[in-house]
Amino acid sequence: MQGTEDSVVRDLLSRIFDADQEGLVDDWVRWQLTDSPAWTGEQDLRREAKELLEALREALGTEIPLERIVDRDEAVRAALRGLSERRARAGAAPTATALAILALKRTTLAAVEQHTEDLAIRYHASLQVNRLLDAAGLLTFSVYVEGREEIIRRQHQQMLELSTPVVRLWRQVLAVPLIGTLDSARTQVVMSSLLEAIQAHEARVAIIDITGVSTVDTAVAQHLLQTVSAVRLMGAECLISGVRPSIAQTVTQLGIDLSHIVTRGSLADALAAAMKLIDEPARTGVVTG
Repeated sequence: MQGTEDSVVRDLLSRIFDADQEGLVDDWVRWQLTDSPAWTGEQDLRREAKELLEALREALGTEIPLERIVDRDEAVRAALRGLSERRARAGAAPTATALAILALKRTTLAAVEQHTEDLAIRYHASLQVNRLLDAAGLLTFSVYVEGREEIIRRQHQQMLELSTPVVRLWRQVLAVPLIGTLDSARTQVVMSSLLEAIQAHEARVAIIDITGVSTVDTAVAQHLLQTVSAVRLMGAECLISGVRPSIAQTVTQLGIDLSHIVTRGSLADALAAAMKLIDEPARTGVVTG
């Protein structure tokens, strides 16, 4: 009996998604515009509605159990992922995705009532529709969270890159002014940007200016040493400027050995030392920062 009811419900939903697709699209789009009108336009909603309903209709014609369609059917998953990712990119609130699925559930259940007067079939169809679209809702929410996290990661990476510019101070002399904290992620950005700039400009000296770094601990010192080592592997010399008395005292107390690295108290002093390294005399009126 259970198998018969499942088959009847499957055929019913297949007919609804086929014959009534335009009506379903109209109703679904109207519900979404009412619930969350701000994030996109009607044409985008209609396009994604048709894509998802067509994918569901085709999935109902397969042998995949109805409650596993969202897990197993690639076309359905792709349509749901696209629906959720578009909302994430548009900056819509998570509720916009949840409300979209709720709106489709209301629309589909209303269509079920119109297509059959059999209360038993309505009840069973309601259970199956809820299972199907609850699974769809879970997938879209998961994708939405993943999409927002990816956007945040990209924005964080862009901020790191913007906060660690490589500046060409002189012919064959580059500088990286650091501000704030220096962690592993930022060290990788600094190192990558600096090494690429050394190659591009054929630089012989790189200055890491830590004037804007609030504190230097063992971890920060290790990050600096890694960057210095990488620069030297590129055939360039690395200087550290902006070493204040407090930083010098901290480094000494921590027992960190920076004796093999040229350090200076200011960027101007580091530039003068850099020019000596490249055998280019300092000139009057050079603007260094």
